[in-house]
Amino acid sequence: MSGATSLTAANPAAQHPQQAVPHAAADAYLLGGAGREVTLRANEAAWQRLGWLPRVLATPTAVETTCELLGRRWPTPWLAAPMAHLRLAHPDAELALALGSAAQGAGMVLSTQANTPLEIVGQAIAHDQARGPLWFQLYPYGQRDDWLRLAQRAQRAGFEAIVLTVDAPVQWSHPRARAAGFALPADWPQPNLPAPARHGSLDWLLQTALRWDDVAWLRVHCPLPLILKGILHPDDARLACERHLCDALVVSNHGGRVLDGLPPTAAVLPAVLQAVAQRIPVLVDGGLRCAADAAKALALGARAVLVGRPLIQALKQGGAEEVARLWRLWRDELAGTLALLGSKTIADLRASVLYPHVNGSAEG
Repeated sequence: MSGATSLTAANPAAQHPQQAVPHAAADAYLLGGAGREVTLRANEAAWQRLGWLPRVLATPTAVETTCELLGRRWPTPWLAAPMAHLRLAHPDAELALALGSAAQGAGMVLSTQANTPLEIVGQAIAHDQARGPLWFQLYPYGQRDDWLRLAQRAQRAGFEAIVLTVDAPVQWSHPRARAAGFALPADWPQPNLPAPARHGSLDWLLQTALRWDDVAWLRVHCPLPLILKGILHPDDARLACERHLCDALVVSNHGGRVLDGLPPTAAVLPAVLQAVAQRIPVLVDGGLRCAADAAKALALGARAVLVGRPLIQALKQGGAEEVARLWRLWRDELAGTLALLGSKTIADLRASVLYPHVNGSAEG
């Protein structure tokens, strides 16, 4: 893996003139949530409430952690979730996250609000045969043509899918971040924005918010597979499938960062899976803090998971090397969990090993 010096040389975000955001304010933004942070806490607690009830004397002779997504087999069933402004956590920002993830076969979803140009990330890992999926998350800023140009730019850089965020038409600063005095410097780098971010009145935001017809348009014109991120209601999942509006979807409440009081993703995942009925892959994020949590999501029927805050902590502690170390621990823990559950592969996991039993889960 490249050292810190070479990463800095390769990453324009790391070369940006330092205008310090106080650590406490940066942490408040990166790790905080909306409102009273009820959803933020509930996400994590919901996975913890699930336990295991395995059969014994069924240990497999070998285990593997690979998964299949969008027609390809990948080394691990997880990706780094799209996270904005990672330069707040480490000078090498998204480049460090990409390299550390690729080193352990994990995927990555690069945020529209990344501090690193998407071409730099693509150049660093797109041709790495041992990495996981490389996807680009799209916020629908600007007009339809702006979205399409950015999707085409991502395709040229080696990204393999577009992850369209559909659950954040209106956003405002979090109480924890406000209390800490969080503010980005005026010249903060955001090289991937398709158009200026939305800072208009509430009336203007409501009039220009993304709608199903916009998704249908992008589905037709997008040069890459389209994934919808931010689905919670089973009727939305069913509609997306029936209208063939996406190639996969992510059950997500935005990590508790947009609307407080949403249900935890672990609680709604079974109903969404039931509505989708295996027509497209379903992924999930929110509150996953260890590989055992990921295994629970996989046992419920999710094809893969997206991980956020643990990677922010790893970035803060040691950049790319610490990210790789975290993923190595997750990979080892998942392999051990599979063995103890009597599952040779991820596909062998079933909701029947969960305790208490989860009604409506999809086994398969």
